[in-house]
Amino acid sequence: HVQLVESGGGSAQSGGSLRLSCKYSGNAGSTNSVGWFRQAPGKEREGLAAIYTGGHSTYYADSVKGRFTISEDNAKSTVDLQMNNLKPDDTATYYCAASRFYLRGKWTQFNVWGQGTQVTVS
Repeated sequence: HVQLVESGGGSAQSGGSLRLSCKYSGNAGSTNSVGWFRQAPGKEREGLAAIYTGGHSTYYADSVKGRFTISEDNAKSTVDLQMNNLKPDDTATYYCAASRFYLRGKWTQFNVWGQGTQVTVS
């Protein structure tokens, strides 16, 4: 059973940066990919970026491509999301999630979720 804990949320000015971190533990060997998602009030959850934990392959949603970067430290079982050039529209609760698979572009493959961390951009 995998557990995920996000950290690093907070407030930033428009144009600023934040770095989120996701620590996954438990049956980490069954985690083949980790993704980052967000959900703003009144909006649907949106997949942002995902990474194959065994080989650094990544994919991104068009809305964040070029501004957000996902990376992983396999030895520490962490996946970070570096967010640059933040905009007020990036304000949301950010979640990381794990999957046993790595299905490129398939946001629905993720089925184990962290508790979320709030990001506010003004």
